[in-house]
Amino acid sequence: MTPVNLSACEPPLTPPCQGEHPPGSPATPSLTREGRGGGAREGRKVPAGIMRSQSGFTLVEMVLVITITGILGSMVAVFLRAPVQGYVDSARRAELTDIADTALQRMTRDLRQSLSNSLRVTGACNGTGACYLEFLPAKGGGRYRTEAPGDVLDFTLADTSFEVLGPLPAIAAGDSVVIYNLGIAGASAYANDNRAAYTSQAGSTLTVASKLFPFDSPGNRFQVINTPVTYLCDPANGTLRRYWGYAIQAAQPSSTAAAPLATASNALLASNVSSCTFTYDTTSQRIGLVTLRLTVTESGESVTLYNAVHVNNIP
Repeated sequence: MTPVNLSACEPPLTPPCQGEHPPGSPATPSLTREGRGGGAREGRKVPAGIMRSQSGFTLVEMVLVITITGILGSMVAVFLRAPVQGYVDSARRAELTDIADTALQRMTRDLRQSLSNSLRVTGACNGTGACYLEFLPAKGGGRYRTEAPGDVLDFTLADTSFEVLGPLPAIAAGDSVVIYNLGIAGASAYANDNRAAYTSQAGSTLTVASKLFPFDSPGNRFQVINTPVTYLCDPANGTLRRYWGYAIQAAQPSSTAAAPLATASNALLASNVSSCTFTYDTTSQRIGLVTLRLTVTESGESVTLYNAVHVNNIP
């Protein structure tokens, strides 16, 4: 009896191989991988699902990402605005304070070196008007001889020389010698009552232009000056300026449109000035009090500084 092969009548139990399709069905796209030599390697195909997973972002996804990023950026900006604005305001206040403080410190240093009783103030010093503060800077000083032997300074006639006791002060051409300045009629350096131009020096003897000094100093002291200095605070122009290098005038200058300030050297000391006040109190005969108030404004914010300077009025 002939044996029958039953396996030929049964369907296969294993699924078809990858890439094989039943007859009549559409073929699934696939790729073949290339070998090292550039040729196609048979039997190694990439499924279509893997290709779809490697595709880029869609337009909708990109728009959503941009929208969400913009929302998050706006929220961060809202929280950061206050600290950043606070930093900007603090930096502006510090800058305004530095401008005002530097100006007042410069004025204070000058005023403390001024000739006794030489300060004078004029103008509309009410905070909003132009205010002028003038003084005579003292370069140095010393003591003159009043008893022989030696070249004494004679107060009974127009003398031209005297001997200096101790070291000579720094003095040069264009300087003047002032003795016992009281800042009043008959004893004012501005009016040339007690001021003599320096001529030369030899050893410890100073030679000056012929001058009859009206008063003898109780301390036998003299002071050396050069040219006046004027501080002009003008809130209308928002400036504080320093003028120097002009001739001494009997009347205090009160305009920059005319001599001597029109041709004097000047420098800007502070800008953005919105208000200033200068006062000079001479209630005490030995010490004068100068008050300086300066307001600097920028971007609607103001800083006001006040300083009081004591000046020695003992001639």
